Amino acid sequence: MSPSRTRLGLRENRGQFSLLVAINAFVGAMVGLERSALPLAGHEQFHLSSSLAVLSFIIAFGLSKALVDLVAGAFAERKGGRRRLLVIGWALALPVPLLIWAAPGWWLVVIANLFLGANQGLAWSMTVNMKIDLVGPRQRGLALGLNEAAGYGGVAIATALAGALIATISPRAVVEAGGAGIALIGLAASALFVRDTSQHVALEQANHAAAQPAEAEAARPSLVEAFAQTSFRVPGLRACSQAGLVNNLNDGLAWGLTPLFLAAHGASGGQVAAVTAVYPAVWAIGQVPAGAASDRIGRRALIVSGMLLQAVALGILAASHAAFGLALLSAVLLGLGTASVYPTLIAAISDQTVPRARATTVGVYRFWRDLGYVLGGAIAGGTADALGYPSAIAIVAALTAASGLWAAAELPRRKTRSTIAHPARGATLVDEAPPPRDGRQPSTPEAYAPRHT
Repeated sequence: MSPSRTRLGLRENRGQFSLLVAINAFVGAMVGLERSALPLAGHEQFHLSSSLAVLSFIIAFGLSKALVDLVAGAFAERKGGRRRLLVIGWALALPVPLLIWAAPGWWLVVIANLFLGANQGLAWSMTVNMKIDLVGPRQRGLALGLNEAAGYGGVAIATALAGALIATISPRAVVEAGGAGIALIGLAASALFVRDTSQHVALEQANHAAAQPAEAEAARPSLVEAFAQTSFRVPGLRACSQAGLVNNLNDGLAWGLTPLFLAAHGASGGQVAAVTAVYPAVWAIGQVPAGAASDRIGRRALIVSGMLLQAVALGILAASHAAFGLALLSAVLLGLGTASVYPTLIAAISDQTVPRARATTVGVYRFWRDLGYVLGGAIAGGTADALGYPSAIAIVAALTAASGLWAAAELPRRKTRSTIAHPARGATLVDEAPPPRDGRQPSTPEAYAPRHT
């Protein structure tokens, strides 16, 4: 696309946007194959007695994904970088089903999940960044809702199908056959049809520079600077990072511990599959209205209420004695809470970041968020071994509630303009007026002038 024809907006870029939505559904499906199959395979086929040992594959997945998220954001800022990393991400998915199929022991399943984490860190991160690039600031929440809905819709469908098949087919065979097909389709679609979005980033940056000339003179923050700002220096970014970490901490518990908890109390394979599939299904469906709502009412209310609802859901599960009805209710509430939080956190990060630094900053946020899988696997698995499943779930519920209260204390009360370019100036967070729908330079940049304290 020539620069003169580049436009920002969902409608203006619906072809590429729809393609990226479909690709992210396949990204999610790669993970969904494992959600009901691998925890049970660890017990039944590899004869692991420790919950921590079973959840080691989630720890490996989270560590790999978090580290790849961190470095991918910086590389994505280069021209053509987003598309290139998307293709590399799908290439890294190809060994996953083969390693799981050939695994003589659980250690090779853990190694396979290092590759899967790298696949998710690159492929999912790039679909997120490219959709943000295409739509511009006006519809950012909606775009992220659609992206995450597609990804977790893929998770839910693949989880349900895998759960249905493992009653008659080996869990490892399900992951092998399904994973190989998904990886090949994702790689082909990304390599042949996806176009890079660097021109859209340049257009949004030009609009932003016209609105805020002082920021146009500032150098793009390095990865070290962005890490410090996103991790602890800027309260709004810090609040998002900790909430993302705790969100994935409880998702790691839901992924790895819930199937074991239900199976240990005599739940059938169908019941385990139903609970583990309903959670990401509700999560997927709820993200579209949640993302759109955050564009209208702001990010803070959805993030705080979503974290507290997750805590309630986990509390119900901890007290359920694995009763199927209560476990299903918990899965629905957990999905609703996560739907409110997941796209909204990335939108909140993007609100506070200049366009040319966005991929790096989102990468730092995703590093902390996906490190939650590492902590979730370690805390849930270790506590379950020492104190039992209900205690492990209750501890994670308490951590989730504390995270929601932290977010309530530090998140901006309104949708904010970028602050990461000048953290030392003490810029006041203010409402950002949206640009024209065609993405062209705003006619009255004075209206966007930042206020400083």
